[in-house]
Amino acid sequence: MSASEQVITGERADLRTTLRQHRGFLRQTVQGLTDEQAARRSTVSELCLGGLIKHVALVEDRWMRFAVGGAEAMQSEPIDWTGQFRMAEGETLAGLLAEFDRVAAATDALVATLDLDATHPLPSAPWFEPGASWSVRRVLLHLIAETAQHAGHADIIREAIDGAKTMG
Repeated sequence: MSASEQVITGERADLRTTLRQHRGFLRQTVQGLTDEQAARRSTVSELCLGGLIKHVALVEDRWMRFAVGGAEAMQSEPIDWTGQFRMAEGETLAGLLAEFDRVAAATDALVATLDLDATHPLPSAPWFEPGASWSVRRVLLHLIAETAQHAGHADIIREAIDGAKTMG
């Protein structure tokens, strides 16, 4: 923890620690890989490790914009539904990890300050219940689940690349 980081306790600390743990699992899966390996599709899935890092950072950033400003803030930037899971020409694993870390630091700072009970109506989408709202707490729980799920995907992809088992 840096000297400038705010000390948090209780539920906030638990949420932040759990999210950090799952981010760490995901980050661990790409240790020692080249850009080519990070971009490789090693299973029948469209997923690659660099794409998962990119996707998780984009999703976390998007949901934290929702936590701060609601659906309008969340949808303030377009999303590339296909490209977010791939490494584009010119992208590097180091660059994707830097963005992943930037987003993580911003989220960690917000966890210390946002009202966990504040709620916003969800954007209109077929996968959301019409008229539903989520609290900041629910957003953080969703990010934990999303990151954990993709860390598991990453572990399988990494194992198919070089046999490394990063989570077991």
